[in-house]
Amino acid sequence: MAISLAKGQKINLKKNNGSDLTTFCVGANWGAIEKKGIFGTKKEAVDLDLSVGIFDNNKNLSEVIYFGNLKSSGIIHSGDDRTGDVDGDDGLDNEVIQINLGQIPANIENVVFVLNSYQGQDFATIPFASIRLYEGTPSRVNEIVATYNIASDGKFAGYVSMMLGKLYKRNGEWKFSAIGEPTRDAKLEDTLRTVGNVYL
Repeated sequence: MAISLAKGQKINLKKNNGSDLTTFCVGANWGAIEKKGIFGTKKEAVDLDLSVGIFDNNKNLSEVIYFGNLKSSGIIHSGDDRTGDVDGDDGLDNEVIQINLGQIPANIENVVFVLNSYQGQDFATIPFASIRLYEGTPSRVNEIVATYNIASDGKFAGYVSMMLGKLYKRNGEWKFSAIGEPTRDAKLEDTLRTVGNVYL
């Protein structure tokens, strides 16, 4: 059964059967904004960007995986989704990061997942947004390990950027921590600077 994460919660990367989870996906899912007008309700596309900051054992930013740089050793981005779920939640994630822990270089100790609103749309206006860790591919979910609902939290009102969570290595073992913190940063590079200064 999938773990429903709370802010600050840390988990070991284990499957339901107790074996280690070494290849998995981290997906973000969000809905389009509904705006009511004279002629009914209109859906407004939401362009959120799921990105990854890769930090080495000296807490230096080694590489950024985002819609403009989709691949690194052990990490693959599914590509840019510029709309969100316009027709309601379809059960699949809009952007997915595929992780293979065995291929991540040995000097990397933190892999941080952040979400930015490309057009500056307030997170409070987005009807639903969540992340999850699961076994599978961007188009197929085999087993959900953990979920984290972020849109239901009122503290994200007025923000356009947030730290979702991070993979971190302790004593050679990878774990996941749900951060769930908004930032005042408007750009990805500023968000990752905040990550490096505050959350590692």
